[in-house]
Amino acid sequence: MSSNNIQYDPQTIEAAAQSYWNEHNSFRVEEDPSKEKFYCLSMFPYPSGHLHMGHVRNYAIGDAISRYQRMQGKNVLQPMGWDAFGLPAENAAMQNKTAPAKWTYGNIDYMREQLQKLGYAYDWSRELATCHRDYYRWEQWFFTKLFEKGLVYKKEAEVNWDPVDQTVLANEQVVDGRGWRSGAVVERRSIPQWFVKITAFSQELLDDLENLNGWPEKVRTMQINWIGRSEGITLDFEVADEENESLRTLSVYTTRPDTLLGVTYLAVAPQHPLAIKAAAANSELAAFVEEQNNTKVAEAELATLEKLGIDTGLKAIHPISQEQVPIFVANFVLMSYGSGAVMAVPGHDQRDWEFAKKYKLPIKQVIEPTSGDSVCNLDERAYVDKGRVINSDQFDGMKFKEAFDAIAEFLNKQGKGEKTINYRLRDWGVSRQRYWGAPIPMINCESCGSVPVPEGDLPVLLPEDIEFDDSGSPLTKMPEFYEVDCPKCQGKARRETDTFDTFMESSWYYARFACPDEDSKMLDERADYWLPVDQYIGGIEHAILHLLYARFYHKLMRNEGLVNSDEPFTRLLTQGMVLNEGSKMSKSKGNTVDPLGLIEKYGADTVRMFTLFASPPDQSLDWSDSGVEGSYRFLKRLWKIVASHRAVPVPNFVDTELTAKQKKLRLKTHQTLQKVTDDFGRRQTFNTAIAASMELLNATTKFLEFNVSETDQAVIQEALESVILMLAPIVPHFCHALWDHLGHEGAVMDASWPEVDESALIQDSILIVLQVNGKLRDKIEVPKNMSKEDLERNALENDAVKRFSDGKTVRKVIVVPGRLVNVVVG
Repeated sequence: MSSNNIQYDPQTIEAAAQSYWNEHNSFRVEEDPSKEKFYCLSMFPYPSGHLHMGHVRNYAIGDAISRYQRMQGKNVLQPMGWDAFGLPAENAAMQNKTAPAKWTYGNIDYMREQLQKLGYAYDWSRELATCHRDYYRWEQWFFTKLFEKGLVYKKEAEVNWDPVDQTVLANEQVVDGRGWRSGAVVERRSIPQWFVKITAFSQELLDDLENLNGWPEKVRTMQINWIGRSEGITLDFEVADEENESLRTLSVYTTRPDTLLGVTYLAVAPQHPLAIKAAAANSELAAFVEEQNNTKVAEAELATLEKLGIDTGLKAIHPISQEQVPIFVANFVLMSYGSGAVMAVPGHDQRDWEFAKKYKLPIKQVIEPTSGDSVCNLDERAYVDKGRVINSDQFDGMKFKEAFDAIAEFLNKQGKGEKTINYRLRDWGVSRQRYWGAPIPMINCESCGSVPVPEGDLPVLLPEDIEFDDSGSPLTKMPEFYEVDCPKCQGKARRETDTFDTFMESSWYYARFACPDEDSKMLDERADYWLPVDQYIGGIEHAILHLLYARFYHKLMRNEGLVNSDEPFTRLLTQGMVLNEGSKMSKSKGNTVDPLGLIEKYGADTVRMFTLFASPPDQSLDWSDSGVEGSYRFLKRLWKIVASHRAVPVPNFVDTELTAKQKKLRLKTHQTLQKVTDDFGRRQTFNTAIAASMELLNATTKFLEFNVSETDQAVIQEALESVILMLAPIVPHFCHALWDHLGHEGAVMDASWPEVDESALIQDSILIVLQVNGKLRDKIEVPKNMSKEDLERNALENDAVKRFSDGKTVRKVIVVPGRLVNVVVG
């Protein structure tokens, strides 16, 4: 760069930097056992076709971390790929009359170009897309291995069915109970679905959270709650006068056996066999069951759901008191959760209380408060706290733990119950009755049942050149796809036409990045070099499903001998959303900001800098046009200062005699380095790192006003080099150009992170705050070892202190050495 070129031209310098990186394969990385590795990964995007500011922020965070770690001398991997399967491609195909594959591949090409304009340090040689056969073939292979181990199984499960479009709908496609396209009333249907036994890993998934110290506590807590371990009792109620042996016992689970004698009714799900039997002889009940069967109720909605139910007319016999209690069918009981039956204790459960009040059922108190702070008024609400057992015969007077054990022992002796550890977590349903996904590699044979596709016949290819309409998956209408011979008996069979849940692809992509060109196995030894991921970055909305499934999948791969670690991600950063005027950016609200338009106007570095400067990365960022302008102005100012500076070598300052002002700038330089190093490495607060760099530039600018000696130039050179090196992970194109002007031959991305000179941090003088009656009036610089008496005298002689104490009596002077002097007047 010419020293006369003092105008900042982002388009020119960014094109030049990117050209250099491409020519030198700057971000391509190989395994190197002699170097410490660092694997940084941002959650890969769905190829919707356009980058939004959320993408830009997410990837700017990851790129800043990657470049910083590279400057620490580590062997850094930062890959990029595409989470390419999924429902949006099918919707777009219907809207645009094109095949999902064509639409997806076109979007990938366009978005790759967008990402490259932002200058992210990706190793593009490792790029993968989950819709490529070379990727999903190994997912299919792995599924067959899990089938052989008994870790996958098929069972009936409910789905949303659109009777007009003849297709299964995702929950988000059901709007007010109707199909989003047809408007037809959605039905609930039971169809065979594939499940993976994540519940077999419930305790390990829970226990290993304790080792994830690099994860936000909030995310760990969310996973703990989702796994939902509880200790309770599974007990049996006998159904009175029931002749069918399979229906004679109702099993329920409770974590509050101390309230067992307070049961006044039982409730079963509308799909429960008892409900179905009772409905056969009760038209009102039959109508209720039918209505509930067509109503989707998610577990998360139960708390706010209006509680509805109908008495079946059946009675259950209490296992301790032998009293008979009614059995209701209720909409708040899910067949998919536990046994599909619950015991109701309205005196001590708010949901049960609301239902009992509505249907005028008895409410019995069996727990009393043990503290005067608690009040039990069952006319107003249930008493849900633990306390002392009452109205419970031989268990009266017991507190929770004693009652828990005593009731468990009683039931166990009667053969009617036992202690149980339960989990809220349910097995992972991986079947989707959709087209654009990886085909499930199973064959259904009437004679042999479900048979995995032989390894030699993998992958089961998804046909991509298809006519896509709105009447369900094309695979179900392609005999050439589903008509096959059974691998076991060679008889006629039918290939599975369901495809995998897209969480399957995103649960192991991080591992495939280690060896994307491996064509003979799922993973090779390179996975053990790179894994686990050292830093993972993504939105908090993925805290449960994606991250939990990835942790589970990693353990499955470990057990198969594919990886040698227990967890996939060592450190997790969940970045906040990008808002505009307080609302999340979305096309429907018309408040989106086009990153490409900003890049054309200000350059990629300005956009990157603003997204990292506007707020800490884990908090929401509110968009600000003036903030973007401010970042641009700062870069122009820094460019002009560096371009006007005459480059000189930085000497070993230990051997150089420095003036007080030179020492002061060096102190500021190395204090800033110390802070920014901590901001990048430990705190990951890039906003404060940028702010500190700006403060150092301000100090350097003041120094420039009156210093011209060679030593002055060297001190300035050190400060400017430090600013450029500290900002290099954030505005890499900008710093690539200025590093050259500062006299360095190599690229700034290959430079080492600057080291703090501890000798520069030794202060000869310190800043003392002067107060009058506790209010700040001035700051003065004094020798570091100034005595208490001299500090007091300097304070009293200070013009500002004199001005604010004029005409008043000095009552006392408080000196806090090294910090402040407070003059108390009155």
